[in-house]
Amino acid sequence: MIRHIVMFKLKEFQTPAEKEAKMREIKERLEALKDKIDVLRMIRVDFNCNPEETWDIILTTELATLEDVNTYANHPEHVAVAKGIIGPVKADRACVDYEVA
Repeated sequence: MIRHIVMFKLKEFQTPAEKEAKMREIKERLEALKDKIDVLRMIRVDFNCNPEETWDIILTTELATLEDVNTYANHPEHVAVAKGIIGPVKADRACVDYEVA
């Protein structure tokens, strides 16, 4: 099994409430992919609670193979969220994929 972890740093928002609303929208849209992309075994989105750290959002997914990671990454539903919802507010992104025994 492959665990696919992505961290996002968001651009600055005018207010904390605006940032929180966008983060919740991202969480809802990403987690909804579980019912739309059959290779996803698990998907979870969490928010950083430590203001001293760099990243705002962490996405954790589990898939059977690296090929499934590619299928997920290129699925139209995922691309719509990544480009349409996250892209306009993303300042930075980091990713790691690793095998889970």
